[in-house]
Amino acid sequence: MTPEGALAQLRALSDPERAAGSAAYHKADRAYLGIRVPELTELARTWREGLDVPGRVALADALWKTDIHEARIAAAKLLTQARIRDDGPVWRLIASWVPEFDAWAIADHACDAGERRLVADPARIDEVEGWTRSQHMWTRRAALVITLPWTKLNHPSPSDEAIRDRVLGWAAAYAEDRDWFIQKAIAWWLRDLSKHAPDRTSAFLSAYGHKMKPFARKEAGKHI
Repeated sequence: MTPEGALAQLRALSDPERAAGSAAYHKADRAYLGIRVPELTELARTWREGLDVPGRVALADALWKTDIHEARIAAAKLLTQARIRDDGPVWRLIASWVPEFDAWAIADHACDAGERRLVADPARIDEVEGWTRSQHMWTRRAALVITLPWTKLNHPSPSDEAIRDRVLGWAAAYAEDRDWFIQKAIAWWLRDLSKHAPDRTSAFLSAYGHKMKPFARKEAGKHI
């Protein structure tokens, strides 16, 4: 599958009315085609089946560079796999996208692809920690979103516990950040963690909840 062929398939599915609604909703200044996510998921699956890993990386890179909303989501979907042999180029491409995040939907789909690569090689957490010091809000937010798999473990290993502690440290440093998306990300991480380690969430909220916005504090403790 060539980039031109992939774009042609995307444009064939475009819906101008939905595209206008998406543009108004997401508010990021880029082209929108109005394609539903399940359709993008299916397209990416078919493209993935016909490409080796270098081919997928090349196509994902080309689709991302179009700056079309649905093409960027399709690029992320193309790289969303649990097992990829020699996944270094996949991780490098996903990480290169992070500074360009400017809206939650594209950011979350890209982080969904990235979290598989982070789970495959947790040593990459050192690079993710660097994101927490970025001046770019979406990069700081991505550090929490991409580490969500560590909230879902019922029986974490000592190394998993160490990563949890590390990310909770980032969240503590973010607690006074007034940006809505940062507060929402903290709440999301803690809410998901509370389903598997309620004591950890309770301890965090006892120590830092007073620094968080009320809506985030309430959402974080929703399941406690």
